[in-house]
Amino acid sequence: MIIVTGGAGFIGSALVGELFSQGYKDIVVVDSSKDFKNCPNLSPYKEHLSGTFSAWEFLEGKKAKSIYSKISAIFHMGACSSTTEKNLDFLRKNNVEYSQKIFNLAVELGVPLIYASSAATYGNGDEGYSDDHSLLDSLKPLNPYGDSKQVFDIWALAQEKKPPFWCGLKFFNVYGPNEYHKGEMRSLVHKAFHQINERGFVGLFKSYKEPYRDGEQLRDFVYVKDVVKAMILMLKSGDPSYCGVYNLGTGKARSFLDLVRAVFYALEKDPKVEFIDMPDSIRNQYQYFTEAKMDKFHAFLPEFKFSSLEEGVHDYVSHHLSQVDPYYS
Repeated sequence: MIIVTGGAGFIGSALVGELFSQGYKDIVVVDSSKDFKNCPNLSPYKEHLSGTFSAWEFLEGKKAKSIYSKISAIFHMGACSSTTEKNLDFLRKNNVEYSQKIFNLAVELGVPLIYASSAATYGNGDEGYSDDHSLLDSLKPLNPYGDSKQVFDIWALAQEKKPPFWCGLKFFNVYGPNEYHKGEMRSLVHKAFHQINERGFVGLFKSYKEPYRDGEQLRDFVYVKDVVKAMILMLKSGDPSYCGVYNLGTGKARSFLDLVRAVFYALEKDPKVEFIDMPDSIRNQYQYFTEAKMDKFHAFLPEFKFSSLEEGVHDYVSHHLSQVDPYYS
């Protein structure tokens, strides 16, 4: 039995879909969102799930505890994922304390754990984007969300008792199907697709930092289908010598203009972009460059190949956003 916390969310539900597609059958979803059992992200798999629990019910409920002996692995994707969240108590309870309880449960049960960290831990990138454990303490996140992820990464590494296999994954800019509920936290691919169809052009933030020109701010965009396949391969390996915190991006930064052009080309339209003012509320904590250092990941999974930005965007636009049913399949 595999547990997926945050299983109704973006990456969690895509992971559930990929597990089913690879033949895994005994899957339980844990989530804290309201009425998550009926959310569209899970609709293709609802009848096939072995169970569903709220976040706290999974840890405290009698029914949930009755299945503990059947658990073979835990994917912990559940957390507050909003980079603009300011409620420190909420972040502490959800991103740190709850994660600690999941980690300790994996220790108690002796099962593998793979959890979601974030590239937000790198802050403005002044310390680089290396996932070397010796550099972890030097990182300076720019927001409370990044701080909460950093606190848990450091805590996990410091524990004497750990799961038999565990990995924390610093997700970079993930895009793809099942992100539709995320509001302003949706990827630019999704936003651009709708802007193009509704008004014929895409608005991109102006640059306020040299040497970056408008639209040439750089991000490590990674397709969610690659992310979930990588996680499953990590679990299958289960090699304890590879436990630790990993970056999960492509290792190749691309510009926002590159991304928007890829959306236009996937729609067979000529690119049209207008540059807009960046809100003051995010201007001081805006990242102009992110690029995952992926040496450690490729030492673990040397054969793994990531989709190019153009390949990922084309698949997302053609096989999901342009379809009546855009969900992960």
